[in-house]
Amino acid sequence: MNSELKTNQDQAHSVPIVQPVVEWYNRYNPVEKAKHWLWVIVRTVLIAGICFIILYPIITKASIALRSSIDLFDPTVVWIPRNWTFDNIKLIAGHLKYPTAVTNTFLLSIGTSVLQLISCALAGYGFARLKFRGSGLLFGIVVFTIVVPPQTIMVPTYLHYRFFDVFGIYGLITGEKGINLLNSFWPFFIQSAFAMGLKNGLYIYIFRQFFRGMPKEIEEAAYVDGSGIFQTFIRVILPNTIPAIATVMLFSFIWQWNDNYFVSMFAPNHTLLARTLDLLPGIARPEYVGGAAHTSLYLNTGILLAIFPIFVLYLFAQKYFVESVERTGLVG
Repeated sequence: MNSELKTNQDQAHSVPIVQPVVEWYNRYNPVEKAKHWLWVIVRTVLIAGICFIILYPIITKASIALRSSIDLFDPTVVWIPRNWTFDNIKLIAGHLKYPTAVTNTFLLSIGTSVLQLISCALAGYGFARLKFRGSGLLFGIVVFTIVVPPQTIMVPTYLHYRFFDVFGIYGLITGEKGINLLNSFWPFFIQSAFAMGLKNGLYIYIFRQFFRGMPKEIEEAAYVDGSGIFQTFIRVILPNTIPAIATVMLFSFIWQWNDNYFVSMFAPNHTLLARTLDLLPGIARPEYVGGAAHTSLYLNTGILLAIFPIFVLYLFAQKYFVESVERTGLVG
């Protein structure tokens, strides 16, 4: 008994001695140090390369937008202009009608984002919790809409809003073919309200996956307290889905901000950034030699002005955006 006790005491005293020795060996072993620094170098080079790939277009556009016409034809000017100027930004901002275009684009993007958030959240909750016959097939069709190009249904979509009618009621009352909703924001809002807008299949998928990961006990406790399905969704489920809401809201806003296809189809006469950017190639001033170079200068300046509000938005929302993407499992 005494020998066993002595052995245990010796082992207890040897652990504090052996552990520092192992840590010292792992820290100062040349092989381990080489592996550590090799991984640090590889990781640093990889991160720097990815950052350069991402930032290179923005740096190029900023460099071109801030240089004068003389620097365009100077081969020694690569990144830093010799003659700094803001004339290009002032000129393009005037052609873009920048304050009006940004305001209209912001109102359109925030309106469609809110409507898509509501409709896609309801659809995602229904697919996640309400099981009915054919729900799997219907969800498969929803996912299929993600990969279907909108150009394939361009003609029926255009005609639908050119002669808009609900079950023929308007035509039955007035005798006309329908209401012309083109050249307005109504097609965007109607599609978003019924979860048929831009990338809505992806948003429904994000909400469905998030709702499926939530414990059912929360809803069961609400049902026991007398809450219905809709009341449970509003008071219990939505407050716990902030990551999914942030993801969908940001994706929806940015995609609508950059959209050119539906804007050209539904609102070709509105002052929106996507429409005014299309007009920039035709404003190259003929008094300069090298019209193509000036067209490139104007396009780069216009694109820089168009992405500037998104850049500012990301600066303030990057923390919530990264956390929301991680919580929803979108990168998995």
